[in-house]
This record gives sequence, structure tokens and C-alpha cells, in this order.
Amino acid sequence: QVHVVESGGGLVQAGGSLRLSCAASGRIFSNYLMGWFRQAPGKEREFVGSISWIGGSTYYADFVKGRFTISRDKAKTTVYLQMNSLKLEDTAVYYCAAGSTIGTMSRGPWGQGTQVTVSS
Repeated sequence: QVHVVESGGGLVQAGGSLRLSCAASGRIFSNYLMGWFRQAPGKEREFVGSISWIGGSTYYADFVKGRFTISRDKAKTTVYLQMNSLKLEDTAVYYCAAGSTIGTMSRGPWGQGTQVTVSS
């Protein structure tokens, strides 16, 4: 099982940027994806994007394409979410997860998440 700790959230104005970090520990299998999800108040948790642990291939939800970038540092077992051109609707708690598929990741387990608040 992979244990994750998210950090880097905060308050930012619309149009601004933030970089989130996800420090992972435990057994990360070579076929794993590391992904970011978010949950806004009153809404279900949704997939944001993922990166393959070995190859570094990325995949994003349509609503973040061109604005968010996922990267990873294998030596530090850390995954990053660079968020640019933030919008009010990006306000949410952001979570990191690991798994062999997006479906597997979406089942958790979840860390404490990190709050991102975008203000006008």
C-alpha cells in the first residue's frame, strides 16, 4: 500500500499559480500511476490527472488541459501538480492517490488532502 501526504495548497487569486506536492512512501509498483483528484464543497471527488510512475506519461481531465501539469521526481518519490491560470472553480481539496488504473486510484485510500482556494 502506498501512503501519500499532500502539501502546497493555499489561497491564490484567479489567474495565479500554485504547485502541489505529493510525497509517497510504501510499495510503488512499476506499473503504477500516481494521480491527482479534487473535491469541491458539495460535489463528488473528480479525477484531475495522472502520471505513470516509470514512463512519465501524463493524462489530464479536459477541464485542466493546458493549465495543469503533473510531474514526478522518482528519487524523492514525489509527484507534483503545477496549476496555472487558476479559476474560481478550481477551489477544492486536492488529493493524491496511487494505483494501477484511474479506477483503482479513485477508490483510495486517501490522504488528508490540501486545500486550494481561488479568490476573485
